[in-house]
Amino acid sequence: MIIIDTDVLIEIFDKKSTKGDQAVNKIELSREDIAITAINLHEILYGLYKSSKKKIEGLDQIQTIEFDREDAKLAAKLEVQAEKEGQIIHRTDSMIASIVINRKAKLFTYNQRRYQNIKQLSLF
Repeated sequence: MIIIDTDVLIEIFDKKSTKGDQAVNKIELSREDIAITAINLHEILYGLYKSSKKKIEGLDQIQTIEFDREDAKLAAKLEVQAEKEGQIIHRTDSMIASIVINRKAKLFTYNQRRYQNIKQLSLF
């Protein structure tokens, strides 16, 4: 399974984005199932509400994975581990990463640098 990060979603839903077209092609070639996290859904909806846009066509058809108790435990551990190593991980990034790791999925993101220090995380 591939979990799509917010930055990739933005490109995909931007009808003028060649980067988004390339992302869709890459996903289709993989033939894997796709999903987003509830955290990514929040980020996308926040942007929509802030810009007064009503909705994005197709967003409701993408499977959304919830953030659960086990994800919360792992996200907290990831944040503490990063802090001990003198690194900063954004809370939402640790939450997204924990969902991906716990589902044994891969994260498709253009912000690979933000996730590079999470050794357990598989990137697409």
